[in-house]
Amino acid sequence: MRRRTGWLPVALAVVAGVALLGGVVLVAIWLRAQPTVQEFIARYPGTTPLPEGAPVGIPAWLGWQHFLNGFFLVLLVRSGLLLRKGGRPPARWVRGNEGLIRTKNPPWKVSIHLWLHYTVDVLWVANGIVFIVLLVVTGQWMRIVPTSADVWPNAVSAGLQYASLDWPVEHAWVNYNSLQLLTYFAIVFVVAPLAVLTGLRLSSVWPQGADRVNRVYTRALAKAVHYPVMLAFVAFVIVHVTLVFATGALRNLDAMYASRDDASWLGFAIFAVSLAAMIGAWFAVRPAVLKPIASLTGTVSR
Repeated sequence: MRRRTGWLPVALAVVAGVALLGGVVLVAIWLRAQPTVQEFIARYPGTTPLPEGAPVGIPAWLGWQHFLNGFFLVLLVRSGLLLRKGGRPPARWVRGNEGLIRTKNPPWKVSIHLWLHYTVDVLWVANGIVFIVLLVVTGQWMRIVPTSADVWPNAVSAGLQYASLDWPVEHAWVNYNSLQLLTYFAIVFVVAPLAVLTGLRLSSVWPQGADRVNRVYTRALAKAVHYPVMLAFVAFVIVHVTLVFATGALRNLDAMYASRDDASWLGFAIFAVSLAAMIGAWFAVRPAVLKPIASLTGTVSR
């Protein structure tokens, strides 16, 4: 009888990942000991000045947006993984073409997991639109949009400082370092729109009769991009949360969740409640919970 070795690839991947990270840290420490690199870091400390008139601090609405984006992202990843897993769905959701979105496509009849994915997509996009509007209206866009060419060498400097485990000196309440700025910009203005555009192409809302567009922008292309985009979100969350806790958890959480430039336990408490809500949402994605909710907007059948 052959022994199962399903754990072996996972163990090897973990070992390889730890070895790779260790190698990166050692190389970064060696580089920082070189006079040329020290001069580079002295010239580009990792942060670029904000434009004149940029707001200071993190407003309360940004904390709520942070939670809602995370909450919806959890449900999108959960439902997306269930859809990728395939198999027979536990239930199907059906509605006609009447409603807010009118198309020439046949009436929707989708798995309840796809219904969840579509529903959360709409909420996530709506929340994202509110987020962009508030960024522009309040001037917070200046904190996550590059406005100087110096952002690039400063981002390299910040990355080198992170990799060597000697964190860059920063005060996120006033200004993000350049690597954070570029990362947030990419997530908000590149990765999120890619998720929306590829998701639309794969959905029933997409016009099937648009032959000219569909020949160029194929389902295969959208599918090939959509899953890596999800992985990019997951990787961002893992790194983001890790650095939040590694670079001063109480102060970072107080700024984001309590809108305070302090290091009290209030921000941590709010974060803990929001984390519990996200974990609860992950485990709530089951037919017993989804069917009654889905039946409010259509017909649910086995």
